[in-house]
Amino acid sequence: MASSAQLVRELRDRTGAGVMDCKEALQEAKGSLEGAVEYLRKKGLAAAAKRTHREAREGLVGAYVHPGGKLGVLLEVNCETDFVAKTDAFQNLVKDLGMQVAAANPSYVSRDDVPPDVVEKEREIYRGQLADQKKPPQVIDKIIEGKLEKFYTEQCLLEQPFIKDASGKTKVKDLVDGVNVRTRERIAVKRFARFQVGEAG
Repeated sequence: MASSAQLVRELRDRTGAGVMDCKEALQEAKGSLEGAVEYLRKKGLAAAAKRTHREAREGLVGAYVHPGGKLGVLLEVNCETDFVAKTDAFQNLVKDLGMQVAAANPSYVSRDDVPPDVVEKEREIYRGQLADQKKPPQVIDKIIEGKLEKFYTEQCLLEQPFIKDASGKTKVKDLVDGVNVRTRERIAVKRFARFQVGEAG
């Protein structure tokens, strides 16, 4: 199916993909813009997965200070080259991540950063909450795992819903993956620190 120039342009605006990739995606998705976006994401994420072993030693330390000056965030986001660190896509990502940390107050970058003893303690708390439930052990275990997923969604930056997406469908890791696909470089959120006036260190 031939794709119209307007659809190609809109797809490019949304994804940052090249003209030929957009045409191919629209053909594969039979003219559906949403399907084409999904196709490009899958294709890009497959390429991004191949980059996970590459070193990301360049990047930026970003700062976000909330209006009023009572809350601030410092964070380090890495990429592979200084060139990408200077792009608008990368710098906007760093800004968005700073706002996310300020607003949603995560404790960890990803679920891999949560210490095993913290995970175990959470499991024990949930087990205690469910102690009086007359349910089979496998059902209790499923409920505990569900509660643990909710914990990751609240406490891990990359798992959180992105604050600028009112629908709640975009996770922060989708945002990072999107820039990864656009820049064709490995993007890694390294660390962050959140400061609030009056909070103990």
